[in-house]
Amino acid sequence: MNITLSAEEKAIAKARAYAKKHQTSLNQLVRDYITGLANDLDVNASADEFADNALENAGKSADNYRFNRDSTYIR
Repeated sequence: MNITLSAEEKAIAKARAYAKKHQTSLNQLVRDYITGLANDLDVNASADEFADNALENAGKSADNYRFNRDSTYIR
């Protein structure tokens, strides 16, 4: 998908210089930034879901369940 962005010329020039110094393109920097934003949103949503589940299910283990530290490390 293509998008059009606008920014001050000085900011674009500095960003292009940064990209060149890091052997990438301004386009790639923007793509990476947008991807990072989207991933942060996913992480925050997952953390919120975990917290909700932890609160909702606190203390609701099966009656015969016993914690076994060794089974935690079985892969």
